[in-house]
Amino acid sequence: MAGTLDVAKISEYFRNKSVLITGATGFLGKILVEKILRVQPDVKRIYLPVRAENAAAAKQRVEKEVLGKELFGLLREQHGAGFDVFVAEKVVALAGDVTCESFGVEAEMLRELRLTDELNVIVNGAATTNFYERYDVALDVNVVAVKHMCNFARRCPNLEVLLHVSTAYVAGEKQGLVPERPFWDGETLRNGTHLDIDAELRLPRDLRNQMEVDVDMDSSPKARRKAMKDLGLTRARHFGWPNTYVFTKSMGEMMLGQMMREGNVPFVIIRPSIITSVQNDPLPGWIEGARTIDAILIGYAKQSLSCFLADLDLTMDVMPGDMVVNAIMAAMVAHASSLRSSELKKPQQHPHSFPVEPFVYHVTSSMRHPVPYGVLYRTGIRYFEKHPRVGPDGCAVRTRKVRFLGSIAAFHLFMVLKHRLPLELLGLLSLLCGGHFGLAALYHDLARNYRFVMQLVDLYGPFSLFQGFFDDVNLNRLRLAMADDPAGAGGLFNFDPKTVDWDDYFYRVHIPGVMKYILK
Repeated sequence: MAGTLDVAKISEYFRNKSVLITGATGFLGKILVEKILRVQPDVKRIYLPVRAENAAAAKQRVEKEVLGKELFGLLREQHGAGFDVFVAEKVVALAGDVTCESFGVEAEMLRELRLTDELNVIVNGAATTNFYERYDVALDVNVVAVKHMCNFARRCPNLEVLLHVSTAYVAGEKQGLVPERPFWDGETLRNGTHLDIDAELRLPRDLRNQMEVDVDMDSSPKARRKAMKDLGLTRARHFGWPNTYVFTKSMGEMMLGQMMREGNVPFVIIRPSIITSVQNDPLPGWIEGARTIDAILIGYAKQSLSCFLADLDLTMDVMPGDMVVNAIMAAMVAHASSLRSSELKKPQQHPHSFPVEPFVYHVTSSMRHPVPYGVLYRTGIRYFEKHPRVGPDGCAVRTRKVRFLGSIAAFHLFMVLKHRLPLELLGLLSLLCGGHFGLAALYHDLARNYRFVMQLVDLYGPFSLFQGFFDDVNLNRLRLAMADDPAGAGGLFNFDPKTVDWDDYFYRVHIPGVMKYILK
């Protein structure tokens, strides 16, 4: 496959193409929209379904939450005073909802746009990434929306490729090598269990009905939310996944396979690991939404972090956001063109696999260019010593070290000794004082904070202590296809983590980006 992809071929592919992208208001979606518009101004249309009441509200939302971001600064410079006219011609905001049929777009609008006839590419980037999401919400966005997307794709005669953005952490708490292969129908991470997606989709409705008829159950909105959240976490862990997010994303992959088995459209699953700030193109350091690893930076900057659950020697699998988008675009072009039949090898097959098998790419760094958590910590210390935070009094805040605990058991013991025992003593003192001196309120506040921290450890612990490595054979094959391109190793569509100096990236790009764009 060497020499079959280059910058020109990827850019040229999008000329006169119509692309639909869900999740465009998210971090990755914005980078993808900007990149397509910048490298191929002759793209025909980019359709962005967003949740909104009507067309005007959808347009306003896209202008504010997508096109109005700093990320589009370079594109604005390129087009100058013509920027607004350019994006008005190329970007079409659609009022809808991905959890509904046809993305929730009104039938009249679909007919007017002739969308099913026009579309060449669909990218599904919409997802709820909350680890402790309500089960009904997570199922709707991460599973049911995939079903609706596939139904829509079947109606598009000119569709060339469908790309679904998942996550590498559908692997759960797996150790060792994680292969680039799809989930088979009903597959789980726990021996002796079998997953029936239709049955899972019925569970939230059954719970709602039970709460309505059972007089002994608290059916208040708050109780319903908690019951739905607990249901998702319980079901995830029953089948071997650590949280609702990765569990429902796994089901989304299975749904994609089920729905597309009779089709002849190439469909691709992209599984990024932890997506970090833009490394280079178009705005170094740009980021939205704190990643899991950024908790340490934010806590450090606010001086609210005294300990953290992490083993500094373990691999922290991260990929800059622009590299993930570069891989997405290269994969789209490779699978939408004749390369798929002549050059790309088939993915691992299941004995009862279907005619069109999803091709999986791990967009990860742990195999090719691993970086330990210790690099993030050391560069953080160096950054804050060089750029000290300033306290309310105008004086520099001294950088202090953080205690790292390499196991959940050690963290629990530390929290009991450091926080739980003093908390219980405070509770006892409050009782003895009859709740005077504000002790009762202080106790309840501290107890709530303690429970919150322990829940975070319960949810995020499996990721901070993850000991797997993501196989990237398929991604490397795609990377080698660009080996003859002189810009491929560090140019416009670079997605090789080996080209990243992790120390320099975190110190000079990512940490300043978190300080600027997240903490403002």
